[in-house]
Amino acid sequence: MNQYIQIKQADFIKAIDFFKKDISSIRTGRANPAMLDGIYVDAYGAKTALVGLASISVPEARSIVITPWDKSIAKDIEKAVTAANLGINPVNEGDKIRLVVPQLTEENRKELVKKLSEKMETARIALRQIRDQIKESIEAAFKDKAISEDDKFRFIKELDEETAKQNDALKTIKDKKEEEVMTI
Repeated sequence: MNQYIQIKQADFIKAIDFFKKDISSIRTGRANPAMLDGIYVDAYGAKTALVGLASISVPEARSIVITPWDKSIAKDIEKAVTAANLGINPVNEGDKIRLVVPQLTEENRKELVKKLSEKMETARIALRQIRDQIKESIEAAFKDKAISEDDKFRFIKELDEETAKQNDALKTIKDKKEEEVMTI
């Protein structure tokens, strides 16, 4: 691997990690605490991550229980979960909030797969931007006569291979998540 790719390798990893985190909120037919990762609650005069205000557990395959550490903010948590538009209605049981994940219909599954594909395309655009930055630095090095023309073409070929490898990794992650979504 050439030095131009090595410099930006962390950016490739960040893009793929962001994609993984982004799709973790897409619900499958099963309860998953990661569905609640992006939820922030207006509590104590500030927006605070839900995971910082309550414990989240999955007692059974299709339900999530949120137990606030401070019972006085249960209503705020309920409001935040409703506002997050997850397609799940919270049930306030006083000391805890229960979320029952409904069974997905075929139409819902197809809609989620479409959303998954959109998120993947966003990740591919990020990878392409990283590729373009690396290619520009290779072109600049050639223009400044820091590398030969043969090195330039070899580096660009390595870059294309690395980009293809990263895109394949994205596709593998997407296919696995799509399989989870489509499994009944």
